[in-house]
Amino acid sequence: MYIVMNRFKIKRGSEDAFIEIWCNRDSHLKEMKGFNRFYFLQGKTEEDYTLFSSFVEWDSKDDFDAWVNSPHFKHTHRNTDNRPNNKDIYFDSAQLECFEVIL
Repeated sequence: MYIVMNRFKIKRGSEDAFIEIWCNRDSHLKEMKGFNRFYFLQGKTEEDYTLFSSFVEWDSKDDFDAWVNSPHFKHTHRNTDNRPNNKDIYFDSAQLECFEVIL
């Protein structure tokens, strides 16, 4: 099993806009071989930002790599960070974290 997480620090006051972006995504994850589950998580709010994370469980790293190289991935991510008003909601760059499941 392979776990992929993206961590986002979103400027305080921009949480609703960020949630809306994610809720309106057309990801096609469920159509991908090896996809198991997805969670969109909201964490602790700090002085300047609120932490969010996406959590995706795949059967294997190869299945994740196939997603990243798919037309569905390109479609899903085509405007996520590049819309002019979207850049202003990020406190810091997203951090990708990938894990092989041991147990």
